[in-house]
Amino acid sequence: MFIKILKSKLHGARVTDAKLNYSGSIAIDSALMEAAGILPHEFVLVADLNNGNRLETYAVPAEADSGQVVVLGPAARLVRPNDTIVVFCFGLYTPDEAPKVKPKIVILDKNNKIKNKG
Repeated sequence: MFIKILKSKLHGARVTDAKLNYSGSIAIDSALMEAAGILPHEFVLVADLNNGNRLETYAVPAEADSGQVVVLGPAARLVRPNDTIVVFCFGLYTPDEAPKVKPKIVILDKNNKIKNKG
């Protein structure tokens, strides 16, 4: 049996763009992905703090240190530019591993720069 536990999150990311006519995903500044331990094409859950919408997709790297957070494809109907979001990433762990998991929490400022990393 595996237990699904928070592996990492980007908290307070600002959406820089939303592009409907695109193959679905979320493009995230690759430096932010690395800081949170999110791998290219890894499954993520996105929660929009402005409207309460949640969506599931996968992360693709955007240019490092660009501050880009771009919602792509059908999810662009759920999230708008300048919305504040939280990007959650989960892992599957055995019951023995689960208590030892310490999620990487990366808190961002309004320009998608790292304010705090824990």
